[in-house]
Amino acid sequence: MISHVCIGVRDFDRAFAFYSEIMSALGHVLKFRELDRPWAGWMAKDQPRPLFIIATPYDGNAAEHGNGQMVALLAHDRARVDDVYAVALANGATCEGAPGLRPHYHPDYYGAYFRDLDGNKIGVCCHQPE
Repeated sequence: MISHVCIGVRDFDRAFAFYSEIMSALGHVLKFRELDRPWAGWMAKDQPRPLFIIATPYDGNAAEHGNGQMVALLAHDRARVDDVYAVALANGATCEGAPGLRPHYHPDYYGAYFRDLDGNKIGVCCHQPE
């Protein structure tokens, strides 16, 4: 259903270091990184899509995060949600919701939320029972 998600960043090198840690904790691999653009994209090891992309805005204006917008990254299990959340906070993210069950979504929804270094809201979630 989704080909890719791209979020804008202000400082590409700083964002690349941050998301390299997040994607590694999720088990994803770097598909490309172009410094002259600059942009980079990650994918699951066994699938070419969807891609998670970071980039400075194409139009040259400042990257701005939107209220009500969020990208949620899928984790294979609840422990991975915990790990990714811890990695994010250790690398400068701010908490938007600690790991835990969110039964108002469905009984097995386990998620965590943080703001990245540019203020983008990112979720990490697992839909599987423990």
